[in-house]
Amino acid sequence: MHSLRNFLSGITLLAAGFSCSSVFAADPYPSHPIHIIVPYAAGGTTDQIARALQQPLTEILKQPIIIENRPGAGGTIGADAVVRANPDGYTLLFGNTGPDAIVQLMREVPYDPLTDLRPISLAVITPMFLAVPADSPAKDLKEFIAYAKKDGAKLNIGSVGIGSLSHLSAEELNELAGTQLQHIPYNGGAPMMTAFLGGQIQVAFVTGLDGSTLMRAGKVKYLAIGTPTRSSLMPNLPPVSDEVPGFKSSSWFGLLGPKQLPDDIVKKLNDAIVAAVKRPEFQKLCADRNVEPRSSTPEELAHVIRDEVAQWGPVVKKANIKMD
Repeated sequence: MHSLRNFLSGITLLAAGFSCSSVFAADPYPSHPIHIIVPYAAGGTTDQIARALQQPLTEILKQPIIIENRPGAGGTIGADAVVRANPDGYTLLFGNTGPDAIVQLMREVPYDPLTDLRPISLAVITPMFLAVPADSPAKDLKEFIAYAKKDGAKLNIGSVGIGSLSHLSAEELNELAGTQLQHIPYNGGAPMMTAFLGGQIQVAFVTGLDGSTLMRAGKVKYLAIGTPTRSSLMPNLPPVSDEVPGFKSSSWFGLLGPKQLPDDIVKKLNDAIVAAVKRPEFQKLCADRNVEPRSSTPEELAHVIRDEVAQWGPVVKKANIKMD
């Protein structure tokens, strides 16, 4: 009798264990904090946008959103950490054009951006702006191109680093416009903008976030925008392609996860980004910095990444750009 009682007690405990396991397994996503890896140092453009989304995503998903900065190797260290993460939706990447499209064109990376990361949604599109110091003799893009082509004109074009989108944009401008601007790389947007103030560079392609403070202070001026058509961000600014046919340059920022991330989690995260991007406070932040808030479907983000690889691959090859 005693043995039977023990047996029945054991069965009861086992059943309870299965019941608890079933309840735990059925917990709706998300049930604990989500880590979003930013593959750059704190304070940069990618980090600023990710942190602007942190609070609205926390409110929408009802779980803490933890931003982790894992910089290095052109953004590929942070991206690779997500590639190798458990595809459960609790480790995600806030990526951009660099580690998710163009870095792999210039150096070996331990993952394939087109297949090893699963796109979830865009969050922001930022055109590249052609910027010059406020005292530049060029009043508009046409004058600048003529100025840059003059015999003996030695103009330096800055970038935020070798292999960056600002660097590739400079190479593309030289190729399409027939200019010979001298590329000067800097270690980030802040040092590059400081170089404007010091007169070390005479032109650069900048994002709205990098250039907005000095532009509003009257220290630099924008001559043109990298989008193929005029943008509502700065409707009076002409596209670079008006004077340099075929030129286009813009960057995106968005959310990605490991490639085996389940469809239902992708859907929930996509819905959350769509809702967060619509928040008035996020819309205002973007407007203040001349960037465009824009969510997307996962398929649309995948298409953007493929298009960038196709666009910048020939530029990298022709200019023989290599990253250490």
